[in-house]
Amino acid sequence: MLAPYAVHVKDSRGRRYPEAKHPYRDDFQRDRDRIVHARAFRRLENKTQVFTRRYSDHFRNRLTHTIEVAQISRTIAGALHLNSDLVEALALVHDIGHPPFGHSGENALNKCMQRFDERFDHNLHALRIVEEFEARYADFPGLNLTFEVREGIIKHSHDYTESEYPQLGEYLLNQRPPLEAQLIDLTDEIAYNTADLDDGYEAKLLKLADIRASVGIFERFYREVEKQYPTVRERLKFNEALKRMINRFVTNLIETTLQRVAESGVRSVEDVRNLPERIAAFSPEVNHERQEAKEFLYRYMYFSDSLRGQKADGEKIVADLFEHWVQNPGDLPRSYQIQINDGVASLPRIICDYIAGMTDNYILDQHKKLIRRDLLR
Repeated sequence: MLAPYAVHVKDSRGRRYPEAKHPYRDDFQRDRDRIVHARAFRRLENKTQVFTRRYSDHFRNRLTHTIEVAQISRTIAGALHLNSDLVEALALVHDIGHPPFGHSGENALNKCMQRFDERFDHNLHALRIVEEFEARYADFPGLNLTFEVREGIIKHSHDYTESEYPQLGEYLLNQRPPLEAQLIDLTDEIAYNTADLDDGYEAKLLKLADIRASVGIFERFYREVEKQYPTVRERLKFNEALKRMINRFVTNLIETTLQRVAESGVRSVEDVRNLPERIAAFSPEVNHERQEAKEFLYRYMYFSDSLRGQKADGEKIVADLFEHWVQNPGDLPRSYQIQINDGVASLPRIICDYIAGMTDNYILDQHKKLIRRDLLR
């Protein structure tokens, strides 16, 4: 049974290109399945989350992170009586627009585009992937996803204005997204804050003593675990503390959002849309704990000396190849040269689209092939 403020599939605003109903899957279930079968989704397996494959095969990549976000999101959606199928589709698609090399690659691409008074935004790129770039069906371009999934792609983590982004005017930019979309940015944070602590500890970039000294929520649970399991090895104590940390974030998000729903008096999706602010949230206390964990990761891992070289390499590779194709557009694949000739988009945007779709392995191969060739001329 769905809550009255949940998105009911029968009330969907539908697809851009009308399709007949499926006999045993509703529209949000079909969207989820189309995302899973998309090439861009499969490529997430070889895109960096924090650590590149050159560091180790053991750590999370964009795909495994996405699966974790989907699992957490479904749990919370069920507890809130939201539409779990829509939530799962949004969780699975939320990172589909990320380029290779994680946030380093994204920053490098954005800097390259700024030289031409343009920008790279992974949410907007994800929308273009599902609307234009995926070519799987004879009847329409893209995946022909429902309005609610397309809206959630761009609005789950960011509010856009119609004055700045007139091309997004159909997506009700002056309204809040449904709760199903509001959840995704928060579940994303739960997943990466805890997973990155796990991977950083496993990689020996993060010391247990530093985590305990700086992340209050982790320290509190670690003390509990030490009392309950005094003889188990450190790694298992770490795992137990992290598990309890995830549970606290998830439980608090459920309870706080339910409380805010009750206080707001929302009784429909339209009520949620017309509120002045998003309703899904952590409590102030847990939000402080979340922010403390996030700041620790930025200070001790994301901007650590150990990862600085990896990040710099990724940014240089992106910048090198972008500049190479600006100067040598004839080296682009034929399909992209056709886009240039047809005036589909500007040359920088076409190059940006090409790079953003690459996996880590592929962009490394292209850099070795093209940039080394340039150096040998």
